Order: sequence, then structure tokens, then C-alpha cells
Amino acid sequence: MKWTIDFYDEEVRESIHTWPKKIRLKFLWITDLIKKVGPSEIGMPHIEPFGQGLFEIRAKAEEGIGRAFFCIRGGKVVIVLNGFIKKSQKTPPKEIALARKRMKEIKK
Repeated sequence: MKWTIDFYDEEVRESIHTWPKKIRLKFLWITDLIKKVGPSEIGMPHIEPFGQGLFEIRAKAEEGIGRAFFCIRGGKVVIVLNGFIKKSQKTPPKEIALARKRMKEIKK
């Protein structure tokens, strides 16, 4: 069984769709790879574990850096919880908190 990618809601899907083209293409390349082999087979620099079942997709291109947090539900389903374009070196704590909150909702 291959992996599936789903989104927390349509707003998350649409926000990623507005990313600059090359960052969005890198995100799509990484998610296609996830579908084929699963996130644990990919690792850095494309996927970083954040602990407690939370992971980060790291899409970097000439236009900047996109990040999307995800969790795994029910075997081979990846749920993208939120996505954003990085504007500083450090990942914004509010983005991590939002991803953890949504992950708890999904895991219930």
C-alpha cells in the first residue's frame, strides 16, 4: 500500500498553493517522494522530525524556504497540518504550536 497525502483543511491546501512557484514545486516533489517510499525513508534535508509524532517538510528554492508540518494517521496517511514561508532563521513558535494543536485534534 502506498502512502497518501491529505490536508488538515482546504485553507492549508490553498495557502501552500500560493507559495512561490519553485518552492511549491519542491514541496510537491517531496510529497510525491513521501507517497512512494514514506517519510521515514526520506529524512534530512527534506524531512525533519520534531518529536511526538510531528514532522516538517523542508522545501527550499531560490525564492526562499517553505515549511509544512505534518503527522501520520492510521498507518500510511500523512496529514499536512499547516504551511508557511520562513522569514527568519528560526521556525516561528506559533507555527509549531498550531501544528501540535491540530495534530492533537486529528489524533482524537
